[in-house]
Amino acid sequence: MREYFKLVFEYIVPYKIYAALNVFFNILGVLFSLFSFTMLIPFLGILFKTQPLVTEKIAFAFSADALQNNFYYYISKIIIENGEETALVIVSMTIMSMIFLKNVSIYFANYFMAPIRNGVVRDFRNKIFNKILRLPLGYFSDSRKGDIMARMTSDVQEIEWSIMTSLEMVFRDPLNIAIFLAMLIGMNPYLTGFVLVLLPISGAAIGFIGKTLRKVSMKGQAKMGELLSIIDETLGGLRIVKAFNAESKAEKRFAKENNTYYRIANKMMRKRYLASPMSEFFGVAVMIIVMYYGSMMVLDEDSTMKPQNFITYLAIFSQIINPAKSFSTAFYNIQKGLASVDRVNEVLKAEEKIAEVEKPISINSFNDCIEFKNVTFKYDAVDVLKNINLKIPKGKTVALVGQSGSGKSTLVDLLPRFYDVVNGEILIDGKQVNECRIKDLRELMGNVNQESILFNDTFYNNISFGVEHATEQEVIAAAKVANAHEFIIATEDGYRANIGDRGSKLSGGQRQRISIARAVLKNPPIMILDEATSALDTESERMVQDALTNLMKNRTSVVIAHRLSTIKHADEICVLESGKIVERGRHEELIAKDGVYKKLLDLQAF
Repeated sequence: MREYFKLVFEYIVPYKIYAALNVFFNILGVLFSLFSFTMLIPFLGILFKTQPLVTEKIAFAFSADALQNNFYYYISKIIIENGEETALVIVSMTIMSMIFLKNVSIYFANYFMAPIRNGVVRDFRNKIFNKILRLPLGYFSDSRKGDIMARMTSDVQEIEWSIMTSLEMVFRDPLNIAIFLAMLIGMNPYLTGFVLVLLPISGAAIGFIGKTLRKVSMKGQAKMGELLSIIDETLGGLRIVKAFNAESKAEKRFAKENNTYYRIANKMMRKRYLASPMSEFFGVAVMIIVMYYGSMMVLDEDSTMKPQNFITYLAIFSQIINPAKSFSTAFYNIQKGLASVDRVNEVLKAEEKIAEVEKPISINSFNDCIEFKNVTFKYDAVDVLKNINLKIPKGKTVALVGQSGSGKSTLVDLLPRFYDVVNGEILIDGKQVNECRIKDLRELMGNVNQESILFNDTFYNNISFGVEHATEQEVIAAAKVANAHEFIIATEDGYRANIGDRGSKLSGGQRQRISIARAVLKNPPIMILDEATSALDTESERMVQDALTNLMKNRTSVVIAHRLSTIKHADEICVLESGKIVERGRHEELIAKDGVYKKLLDLQAF
């Protein structure tokens, strides 16, 4: 429970006013409830005529004897002046009034709890999402996307259902129990001491089962992550599943994991269902023992406990049973929710390897050159780049070519600090990139990738993505440079038309030209083009290549290309092999060398 309170109070601080009001109205509710039960003593005393009349009032004091004596005095006065029936009516109406005020207080306590519950969950979601945006790309290479989505959705939902719904009980029920117990101690400390011995025994049994529930819940949430991963992979590869008649294989794979989750979910529910019957059984058992022990005290001739006091004691004690039962149910729910908290915390506590230095350098322009000095990079102890030295002057175009896995994409990913170098350094205008402010650094660069990354939004919003307050004229101008304006205005709603999930309503060439328009609008001094035309047909490639030519004018460009025909006019071509630059020069120079580049060119021509 320590983890629970740490979690709750960490997120509840912004809502401390609501929390204080909730506690205030909960206390009021308990006091009104307590007062209505204490009214039972004179009510029963009058009804059974076991309560002698009190005719003398004593000085007011904050003591049980003084309050009780004066209370009996006013009841006695009403009986003497108006009769027993009138006194019963007044006591009954007073009890009704107290119950009404109790329920009004409970409503306001819950009224102020609502923004706490919903606000904490909202803040939790924001924190997870913001953390995911800050995590390096390498984190997502090592994790399954479906599992991360499960942590953001089903795990956060479980936290909302299990922990936040228990917040009312955790705030209210211990308070109820404490105040009622204080009253019981005042009424009969010996009998209440007996109760205090019995309650922890039942609590320990409930707590033991609750801890086992947390372990099972952790397995269940992990399995749900695997299920979502399978769904995500299947939807993404549905074309291949159908093309290879693999529907039955996909069905069996999903059914196997789903059945495993089914068995785990059964264990979770069965353990959860134990909460209510166990707490009820222990509560009733304690109640029976208290009734027996208390009855023996009342029947004892030397006892000072009167029957009406004992009945009231039992009535007040019965009010502890429901809060204790609710609290045990909340305990079960919290244990289940804490398993989801553990999974979410794995994301929240993940190391942000691409961290900004304490005093970053501001870099707002590019004036001279980009330089890679003895750069080495590894993925999990495997060398991907080895001792790379490369200088890219401003306004020049440098192309990177080589076989798949030679390190081309990794090299350009180091420039905007998607990853950090293991050894060596990367300089922009003589400033090390890992000492520059990350936002400033990435502001200098534009990216066009092989896979066009678009969003389920309009043409306008996709092109203006990342550019604040872009005007329609600027968006249209960028689309014209990217050869996209004509097909955009041909749609029914023009720039306000939705392009579908990941641009599914567009062809490959159209998607790529929207990506180029986005880069044009950003207007960065450095362009990174990662195989921007390799997945296109010949006609689309020509249109995109024209757009890229427009994009690269008067800019420093780093181009990764598989189709060597597209980089003939580059100022320098670097050939990578096994993480090393093995050849460099202009197109004609590399052909004349008759080396690796010439072999790649001949293979493509063949």
